[in-house]
Amino acid sequence: MPVVVVESPAKAKTINKYLGSEYTVLASYGHIRDLPAKDGSVDTEHDFEMTWEVGTDSRKHLKAIADALKEDNALILATDPDREGEAISWHLEDALRKRRVIKKDTPVSRVVFNAITKSAVTEAMKNPRQVDAPLVEAYLARRALDYLVGFNLSPVLWRKLPGSRSAGRVQSVCLRLIVEREMEIEAFRAKEYWNVKVLLESVRGQEFEARLVSLAGKKLDKHDIENETKAELAVQAVTSRDMKIKSVEAKPGSRNPSAPFMTSTLQQEASRKFGMGARQTMNAAQRLYEAGHITYMRTDGIDMAPESVMATRETIEERYGKEYVPKSPRMYKNKAKNAQEAHECIRPTNSNNDAPSLKLTDVDQRKLYDLIWKRTISCQMEAARIERTSVDIGSADGQIGLRANGQVILFDGFLKVYEEGRDEPAGEGDDKRLPQLNEGEPTDKKNISPEQHFTQPPPRYTEATLVKRMEELGIGRPSTYASIVTTIQDREYVRKDQNRLIPEDKGRIVTIFLLNFFKQYVEYDFTAALETQLDNVSAGDANYKEVLAKFWKDFSIAIAETSDLRISQVLDVLDDALAPQLYPTKEDGSDPRACPLCGAGQLHLKTSRTGGFVGCGNYPECRYTRQLGGDQQDSGDCVLGEDGGDQISVRSGRFGPYIQRGDVTEDVPKPPRASLPKGWSASDMDLEKALTLLSLPRQIGPHPEDGEMVEAGIGRYGPFVKHGRIYANLKEVNDVFTIGMNRAVEELARKLASRGGVGREKAKPSHELGEHPKGGGPVNVYDGRYGPYVKYDKINATLPKEVAPETVTMDIAIALIAEKAAKKGGGKTKPKAKVKAKSTDK
Repeated sequence: MPVVVVESPAKAKTINKYLGSEYTVLASYGHIRDLPAKDGSVDTEHDFEMTWEVGTDSRKHLKAIADALKEDNALILATDPDREGEAISWHLEDALRKRRVIKKDTPVSRVVFNAITKSAVTEAMKNPRQVDAPLVEAYLARRALDYLVGFNLSPVLWRKLPGSRSAGRVQSVCLRLIVEREMEIEAFRAKEYWNVKVLLESVRGQEFEARLVSLAGKKLDKHDIENETKAELAVQAVTSRDMKIKSVEAKPGSRNPSAPFMTSTLQQEASRKFGMGARQTMNAAQRLYEAGHITYMRTDGIDMAPESVMATRETIEERYGKEYVPKSPRMYKNKAKNAQEAHECIRPTNSNNDAPSLKLTDVDQRKLYDLIWKRTISCQMEAARIERTSVDIGSADGQIGLRANGQVILFDGFLKVYEEGRDEPAGEGDDKRLPQLNEGEPTDKKNISPEQHFTQPPPRYTEATLVKRMEELGIGRPSTYASIVTTIQDREYVRKDQNRLIPEDKGRIVTIFLLNFFKQYVEYDFTAALETQLDNVSAGDANYKEVLAKFWKDFSIAIAETSDLRISQVLDVLDDALAPQLYPTKEDGSDPRACPLCGAGQLHLKTSRTGGFVGCGNYPECRYTRQLGGDQQDSGDCVLGEDGGDQISVRSGRFGPYIQRGDVTEDVPKPPRASLPKGWSASDMDLEKALTLLSLPRQIGPHPEDGEMVEAGIGRYGPFVKHGRIYANLKEVNDVFTIGMNRAVEELARKLASRGGVGREKAKPSHELGEHPKGGGPVNVYDGRYGPYVKYDKINATLPKEVAPETVTMDIAIALIAEKAAKKGGGKTKPKAKVKAKSTDK
């Protein structure tokens, strides 16, 4: 009875169902071995020999496989069909041979399948092969390179830049993209421009909008109307002239559907439509694949198997009609540089199964499967047919030209099912339907409106646009996108705010350091070229040890050259490199490096455990500091005046601007400070406002019931009023300075009631669903502080954003409650029966 080994227990369970009792299916639980994090794991002196170590958690899994092979003398390696899957199979075979578990007469074979379906698994078992040596060598080369870079470069960062975490062959290049985009944004200077829109009325009394496209007989570019004065002149020129239709041109057009998903486009679309991160997307896709719902999710390929294409066309005809099926199937060709990554596209294993029919309870899986199903169906649908109309309107003297554009969808085609999302909001659309207009007809001007605009800086990357850019540059591969993007966030080099990636100060410092001392290794072209060499190894066209030797020869020299550098030398280099961003030229011509606090010291770049910052060179006499982002003009750092012999200053800190009384000294290590409330600008601060903030909390007076003092202040969660241990939030910051005793008592009483004090009313359900069909007890929908939720017994399950409270049925509620109960590990819901599979018994 052959032993079949896969990566995960979920995959083992699904395969065991298809193979039956003739096979023993076990899971390796991912990689069983890795390079230990110590010197010499890759021996550069002895032909890059690698020392592998079985992980602590993997020992029991390896033992289970070894024990099974004592009874069943046949091994089938059925790990994933990519480089990582091939590597896991190689590690398993190599480790078992070294343990002498695999004997001379033990047959060892490798099988791969792109989808976990009965037909795919059965067909794979009929076509076994050996482990792909070139693919394994490509893995060995990548793992060795990552080790050599990380293990040698990271200690350099630790020594030269306190607070730095690590560097990586691809992660550092990815970080550079984010940092350079942030520097572009900081260097950007907005430019004013105007456009002029005219609301016209046709001879039939129908209104439509046109925009000014030519003035004084010359075509206008987007930024030609530079200011309000020119805009007013343009308005006067339009107002003083009669307009008529010069030409009407209608052109038929079409829109074709997007190709089916590969790894990068799936991550991009999940980010655009659902705000899902790369790791979150891949985790959900992994579970869908292991359950047999979709094909393998790490791929550069966009082609579909012919039988899948035909099945998809049949589904389209059944659901939407013959008119939505094109005459011939749509064929998509792979653009992947590496054939080893170019598996079939990501698609449902059965095109008839839409998301509702699968009844998936996990929200991420349900949304992602729906996305994959719609994209796959749409990619084989008829194109959308569109008519685009362009109307030119002008004055008789040719001085003024207006244009109106419109379009109408004649046949929706694939748009009936799916439309691809956008990374940035769409511009002013020309998708309006225009009224009937004929050449030579006069038009009546109803309204002329000049509109002011400013040019915008390039947008910060989202995870979706970052993966797209990495793909364009040839950096990383489908199996690494998610881990790279996640790693730079885990290292605290980058943070995510409203789905946008923003570099932290330490990430910026690390990038500038690498650009100055290891520039070649964070160059986009170098990293892409190295990826190409590794692709050649996987194709069998290059020797992986030659690739390693060539890389190590130059890299080891670069490491040696930085070993003798002092931290002060490194900071001087970085200070000069960052000077244009840290110390931008001032409009008044004064020294941008002059300390705004003491006026005598010069500003310099400094480092700490939390990253880099700018500080005064007169430390410790002057303790002025500010963050790397922005300059002192933006931060407003300055001395506001004196009070009681202490200087009162406004400063910039890690968590925003704040007011400080005096300076840090040995006697006063923590001088009084107060953060600026939300909405208050450092540039608007004066001495009176600063002293008001420093005086908080403000005493309102003794409470009329017990005489205990009632105070108002500003805390971590905003403005509040306090009595004893009761805190009540206030809506406005100014309320802190004006609230009287009567209102304070009312706010405190309201807070006490909401926490279960006297007078609290029991929450009423917005929608009663009835008794739970299995456990009994009411199931209701409530409006909560953080949105609508369903409640059963002690379990509260928040409704997904796409589910309206009034549409919730008992089935939906039970599914949400079961999912929440499984996460909490409690509640009245009946636990699922454990399925005893042969794979786990073994």
